[in-house]
This record gives sequence, C-alpha cells and structure tokens, in this order.
Amino acid sequence: MQILDGKKAAQAIKDQLKINVAQRGIEGKKIPHLAAILVGNNGASETYVGAKVKACEETGFKSTLVRMEDGISENKLLEKIEELNRDPDIDGILVQLPLPKHISDKKVINTISPDKDVDGFHPITIGKMVEGMPTFIPATPYGIMLLLEHYKIDTKGKHAIVLGRSNIVGRPISILLSGQGNPGNCTVTICHSQTKNLKEICLQGDIIIAAIGIAEYVKSDMVKEGAVVIDVGITRVTDTTKKSGFKLKGDVDYENVASKCSWITPVPGGVGPMTIAALMKNTYRSCEMSN
Repeated sequence: MQILDGKKAAQAIKDQLKINVAQRGIEGKKIPHLAAILVGNNGASETYVGAKVKACEETGFKSTLVRMEDGISENKLLEKIEELNRDPDIDGILVQLPLPKHISDKKVINTISPDKDVDGFHPITIGKMVEGMPTFIPATPYGIMLLLEHYKIDTKGKHAIVLGRSNIVGRPISILLSGQGNPGNCTVTICHSQTKNLKEICLQGDIIIAAIGIAEYVKSDMVKEGAVVIDVGITRVTDTTKKSGFKLKGDVDYENVASKCSWITPVPGGVGPMTIAALMKNTYRSCEMSN
C-alpha cells in the first residue's frame, strides 16, 4: 500500500506556480488575483477559505476576502458578484458553499462570469468540459486528476467506480476519467443511493472514487485487492479527546481498507490540498487568458 499524498503533490504545484508568478512580476505582467466571498461564520467554511487565502500568499497571488453577514439578502450578494465580474483586476471568483438557506446556490453560481469561474461550477463551464473544450475544470475533480497524474497512476482501460453523482464531484470526475488521455480512458460506473448490489459493483473497481459524504461508508469487503482508492469525503465526527471536539473522517474506513489498496488517499491530507492547488491553477490560467 502506498499513500497518494495530496500535501506533497499540491506543494509541487504551488512551488511551480510561485516560480511562474515571480517571472510574470519580473516581466511586468499582471499578477493573478483571486476573490473569495464568505457568507456567515460557518467554522468549516472559515477553515476552507483561510486555506485558499494562505495558498494565494504562498504562490504570490493577490487575494481579496469579502465577508458578508449571514442575513445578507440574495440580491446584495448577487450585486457584489456582478461588481467583481466587472473588476478587471479580479481573475477568479469563488463563493464558499454552503450558503444560508434563503440564498439560491444556483443563482449565485450562474451569476459568476464564466471567464472568472475558477471553481468550475457554471453551466457554461460544465458544458465546455463535457464537449472537451478548453475551460476551467471543477476544482475537486481537477485536483483528483492532478493527483493521479503526479503519482503516474495508469488509468487506461481500468474500471473506475464513482460513488456519488453530485455536480461538484461525482458527475464531473466520471466525465474526466472516461475521457481520452492519462489520467483517463477508464470505463466508469456511477453509483448512488438507488444503486442495487453496490458491494458487488465496488468489488469490480480498479479505481474507487468515494464522494458520498457518509463517514467510513466504504468498508474493506467492498474493495478488491490492489485497488486505487480516492477518498473525497470529509466529515466532522465528535471526539471529546480532541481539543477541537471533533476529528475528521473520510468516506472510506481507512484503517481496514488501506492494507488492501495499491494506492489510497488519507483524510485529511489527500484530496483537500489538491482541490486548492487546482483552484490556484485555474486562477493562474484565467489571468493568462485575460491578459
């Protein structure tokens, strides 16, 4: 069993971006600028946004953090996004999810300009990805592809099982893995809450992408020997022995599954850092495209 270390792979990407940004500065070119909007004070969201701002600092990007009260109206939020859309200095815009219930995720995502949609959620962005056109790839699926590429995991002809069908992870990664290239050229099966004989299907998987949001759902008897397991899930589980009062668990029962795998991602330290690295790459690309 070997570890797909997202921290190391992400650091390699950020190190290269730092070099590229420094060279842009020497040449007098524009420096990438990411704007993040955080609504309310959700603890997990604070952590995620903080990590993205830190990544900007590490790579030499400029960053702007826009904080809004939990009770902000939907229209006020949309107006702020439109303002950032018009700002020529901003290359990438992300609105940290989840949002308060009175705000529509879809409206927010659709308001972000596709030219600055570095999270890769806009329908136009997704449509281009499906067509194989140049575009921003959704950050988490892109991070998974970059992780497989970094560790030179051969995916050609492999059977990939994707657990979860969300527009953020499950559906995009299934498209990317079935596309041409390496990573890619997989035969992909998408499983979800209505899938029958799930255990039998998972046992066919050379690669398993677990993105269902249920802590330790994937057990050892669902994974065949030598499989590559990518754990996208991250759930806070109560743990009174921890100072924080919780510990982080993935969708995979890591302790019992790891020994059966050829490669596996840890939680934390696997897909999470790669999502941020992918976001940075998308922002850098946006800066290049607009300048």
